Amino acid sequence: MAAIDSRHGVRGPDPVPVPLDVNGVRRLVEIEPRTSLLDALRERLGLTGSKKGCDQGTCGACTVWIDGRRVLACLTLAIAASGREVVTIEGVADGDELHPMQRAFIRHDAFQCGYCTPGQIMSAIKLLEEGNAATDEDIAEFMSGNICRCAAYPNIRAAIREVRDGRDGAA
Repeated sequence: MAAIDSRHGVRGPDPVPVPLDVNGVRRLVEIEPRTSLLDALRERLGLTGSKKGCDQGTCGACTVWIDGRRVLACLTLAIAASGREVVTIEGVADGDELHPMQRAFIRHDAFQCGYCTPGQIMSAIKLLEEGNAATDEDIAEFMSGNICRCAAYPNIRAAIREVRDGRDGAA
């Protein structure tokens, strides 16, 4: 049954219950089928780490993982993530213990305003898992979907190299 808006006629389908497995927890959200995963995460689940930058899939600020692959949450329908494992930046740390990439970003000041940082970290972790960080050129290429408007790219690459090389930053 469609919801009716008296000013404009039919508006769209009514909200439906959608089970989402996010950061190891199953949650049921009531959303319209056209709701993006990003909006469901931020507005319905209160997981605001993934950022809405461009809402067009060009900046990477909304990067999350679905079934272990990095995806842009702004371009993914939440209903399409049902039954799949979604991981956000909030799910990367192990309790109070930050992920090595999070620690490296802090050590290398790989952020300035911090807006792109969650998406950068999510992509950087997968970049290493994918084996695409052999050179700085590889890192730049495979991180090119994540834009940093503050231009902290040298620091981001340094953080990625540190984790890639297994250094803990204690010097």
